[in-house]
Amino acid sequence: MNWKQDSKEIEEKILQKITPSCEEKNRLQKIIKALKKDVRREIKKRKIPADPILVGSTAKDTYLKNNLDIDLFLLFPTNFSKEQLKKHVISIGRKVLQKPQECYAEHPYIRGIYKDYKTEIVPCYKIEYASQKISAVDRTPLHTEYVKKHLQEQQKREVRLLKQFLKGIGCYGAEAEIEGFSGYLCEILIIKYGSFQKVLEDAQNWNIGKKLYLSKEKEKKNLPDFDEPLTFIDPVDHSRNVASAVSKEKLVLFIKASREYIKKPSITFFFPRKIKTWPLKRIKEKIGKTGYHFVGIKLPKPDIIPENLYPQIRKALRSIKDLCLKYDFKVMDIKFHVDETNDIIYIILQTDKTQLSKTFTHKGPPTRLKKNVEEFLQKWKNNPRVTKKPYEKNGRLYVEIKREYIEIKKLLKNKLTTLSLGKHIDEVIKKKGYNILDVDDLLVDDLKNFWTAYLDKKMPWER
Repeated sequence: MNWKQDSKEIEEKILQKITPSCEEKNRLQKIIKALKKDVRREIKKRKIPADPILVGSTAKDTYLKNNLDIDLFLLFPTNFSKEQLKKHVISIGRKVLQKPQECYAEHPYIRGIYKDYKTEIVPCYKIEYASQKISAVDRTPLHTEYVKKHLQEQQKREVRLLKQFLKGIGCYGAEAEIEGFSGYLCEILIIKYGSFQKVLEDAQNWNIGKKLYLSKEKEKKNLPDFDEPLTFIDPVDHSRNVASAVSKEKLVLFIKASREYIKKPSITFFFPRKIKTWPLKRIKEKIGKTGYHFVGIKLPKPDIIPENLYPQIRKALRSIKDLCLKYDFKVMDIKFHVDETNDIIYIILQTDKTQLSKTFTHKGPPTRLKKNVEEFLQKWKNNPRVTKKPYEKNGRLYVEIKREYIEIKKLLKNKLTTLSLGKHIDEVIKKKGYNILDVDDLLVDDLKNFWTAYLDKKMPWER
């Protein structure tokens, strides 16, 4: 049998697990109807011209069984101010939802629980065309309408298969924590290719910088050129890349998974086995065999929503890596782990060495460049860090300088608060402090899952 036939048999089994039953769909529809009724009641009390509409996967019937959120948008006239939108949606949400939590993106919105379902109530402006948008979320109802119009009934199962495949390999979700494929991106991929199998057939040959369009968009001129790992021009708004959230790492993982699945289809791509956590003794042995050194930073987790937290953590990683490079410490890899139970962020650096020589040779200009030579000599003439005065070798000047930092731990301890790590991370470490950790301090139960996944190197479907 060829891979497509093997895949078909697997797909049928997967669909039985991920497709909601008629009873579940009916129950959800009743709950949505009740939610709209409650929201309309609150709208009427406030005498505001807002219209509640369902958006997202529940509206398009592409959600996965036991994995859905209700997204209700309140459409306001464009003459309402953003402050009015905030005021009304927060007050309505507090009346209608249990455990309400205010969230802040481009628009403030509110999330909570409605009859056991995670629910978000989001304000936006009512528009007919994307060009009329005042904020990014104004397009969302247009996305919902586009998919409902163009996605055929039998293709909903294909969307579900693609979503579960991406979920299984760790690439599903456009949120900052994951940097993967959004539900809307999955839907327009199926609209473009027609089926889950055809998406994978093409994706196995993608490269970084791949650009996708629906046929009508491809014919249009003057489309923007996005410098991102994956581009899919939004059929609703040609100025937007639907795939902008997809990181290089997640795109590479999806391409690899597509190739491997086509070679040998398996249910483990959709539902990978759980990682069997290694004991600390084995983790320590594996770390020793890498030949590298590990240093950690332990800091308090700011009390902010994930959408704001993860971009700041990634900014912190870049700043820390740049700092180390500036002082000649080569960082081979830098990762993070968020311990939600204890509200801690661990940042872990893999380096080739943790201590450098006390001095280093600094290269100067060629001796033929007289002006540059004069400037170089003047700069280092009386510098207290000079251990060997400027000298000439093979037609170029050199000088030996005492390093400011020879230990990476000392560098991180002294310089971390001088970096821009992200607004809330900066605030929390100045208020509560941080710790620099040796590898032995990183061998703790809270990091066993992190170390197992990091050192094992197996793909999700290979476990």
